[in-house]
Amino acid sequence: MDELWKKIERGQFSPLYLLYGAEDYFIQKTKQKLLDHALTPEEADFNYASYDLGEVPVETAVEDAETFPFMGERRLVIAHHPFFLTAEKQKQKVEHQLDKLEAYVKSPAPYTVFVLVAPYEKLDERKKLVKLIKKQAATFQAKKLNERELEGWLVSRAAEEGCRIDRKAAEHLISLAGTNMIALDHEIIKLALYAGSGNEITDGMVELLTARSLEQNVFELVEKVVHRRIDEALRIYYDLLKLNEEPIKILALLAGQFRLIYQTKELARRGYGQQQIASYLKVHPYRVKLAAGQAGLFSAGELNRIMALLADSDYQMKSGGLKKEMIIEMFLFQLHEMKAK
Repeated sequence: MDELWKKIERGQFSPLYLLYGAEDYFIQKTKQKLLDHALTPEEADFNYASYDLGEVPVETAVEDAETFPFMGERRLVIAHHPFFLTAEKQKQKVEHQLDKLEAYVKSPAPYTVFVLVAPYEKLDERKKLVKLIKKQAATFQAKKLNERELEGWLVSRAAEEGCRIDRKAAEHLISLAGTNMIALDHEIIKLALYAGSGNEITDGMVELLTARSLEQNVFELVEKVVHRRIDEALRIYYDLLKLNEEPIKILALLAGQFRLIYQTKELARRGYGQQQIASYLKVHPYRVKLAAGQAGLFSAGELNRIMALLADSDYQMKSGGLKKEMIIEMFLFQLHEMKAK
């Protein structure tokens, strides 16, 4: 990644790029670097184009890439969502002439930077077109980082902003803001501005200034209830309501959290490690780590009863029998009573 970005910053462009993977932060940052360095703002008005291949046939993007630049030395063409590079079966809104793309990949226009952006965890390596693109293009896979990698990345991002942050504070930041790298990037910029150039971002600053993600608030809400601190759990819930979070969304996140706890507990019982569980469930390893910690607080029977309570709460919320806010309150009290027993 660093080598790819350095080449772009030096103006050493490949005529063809393939950016794929599930971590949107790396893809967006690479796209921005190409925009900043391949074209001037004036050139971008005439020589930049972006296409969604879910809506536009790929040959349209190829024809644009083959067009000579106007009032500049190069064009930048970005084609998003080339789902035909994956093994997924999708209902196609448009028909793609993939032979046109194949011909272009074999002989790309030297005056165009053509970028395929595939926000998918995997491509179908069996496909001839995928093999050809990977052979011809500058390829970067944007993988999700694990917890340790995220901490290391936050340390380096703080250094880029002229500050220091140790791994303990970085871990605390992840626990509060979640694992979304775009959100974490915003938080580290804010914390660096508060700390001031050359200073350290402390654990106290992280606690004071970090915006909690909704998912993290729901995780803490569950923690408070199972440790029989119902007053603190309700305070979190009421704060979420003041922030105009919809009760039905909060209930969905509660159900998702308990579903993850149940799945993690069951897969761990079968001998899966946390990394294997994360891969199997397609969730971030850090979420599995948190769920594993909570899974030890419940028996399988309790989790079955909780899922039944959540299903009943969902039915009541959608049938309109009770106030939506009250339905979640009742669930929290039922959960509190279950743990008290």
